[in-house]
Amino acid sequence: MKIVLGRDDLAAVAVEGAAAAGATPERLDIRPVHKASRGFVNDTSADVCELAVVTLLQAAAHDKPVALLPVTMLGRYQHQTLVTMGDLSVDDVRGRTVGVRSWSQTTGVWLRGFLSEQYGLDLTEINWQTYEGGHVDGATDPAWVTRAPEGAKLQADFLEGTLDYGIMGNELPSDDRIRTAIPNALAVAAEWAARKGFAPINHVVGFSAAAANEDPKAILAVYDALAEAAAASGPAAGPVDLSPVGFDGLRGAVTDASRYAYEQGLLPRRVEFDELVDRTCAALGVTASRLGG
Repeated sequence: MKIVLGRDDLAAVAVEGAAAAGATPERLDIRPVHKASRGFVNDTSADVCELAVVTLLQAAAHDKPVALLPVTMLGRYQHQTLVTMGDLSVDDVRGRTVGVRSWSQTTGVWLRGFLSEQYGLDLTEINWQTYEGGHVDGATDPAWVTRAPEGAKLQADFLEGTLDYGIMGNELPSDDRIRTAIPNALAVAAEWAARKGFAPINHVVGFSAAAANEDPKAILAVYDALAEAAAASGPAAGPVDLSPVGFDGLRGAVTDASRYAYEQGLLPRRVEFDELVDRTCAALGVTASRLGG
């Protein structure tokens, strides 16, 4: 069983869980972890793999042989990821140029959803520039999104002033000129989460249909081990749990992410959360309650 998880501690937990269930697990150490998504989704290069929520939704919409194991691997607030270096704010975005690594990047999907719902912006009135394609074969970007020239880099273009804004999470460069475009972004994010009742999570865990068919008990053992680790660490301080586990814990965030992704031209159809639940339960031969639903 090949396992790809970004955090060393959780990867070790997953390997131990699978081994205890009688599997022969191997961790594939791929960094950054999103680089593993394309091979996992399109070529089943791993059996259990951390992947972005939007990648999972696109995989489901394009009928790729993967399913959701409902464990959050990365959860965080997102409003602070829209950054600028000038005197601009979120109120000035219309007609400006905004760079984002990939149109399908989950951070960008969340942030654009906020721009639409909270700030009343028509996304087609913004000049969007991307630097990479997505991970799922068959998925395409909307026609109104522009790809940067070959070899261009998001961080370099942003720091050089080619872009008015950037959407950046972990890839945010260190520069004292950078500031958030949304005033009091973390407070706004906390208020959004408290009102919604969930955090805008980024990464979850997926598993391949082939692995489930071969050894469903090992997949369930990975879930149990990760769920136990999450319970032991306890929820982070704040209005909501940033790392929920189980179908009930992920339902709100994944449902909103799916709606945003569909509205932004990333999905050919809406992917309902219960479709993901049914796919997982059928693959593993269990009821939803077995996985926190």
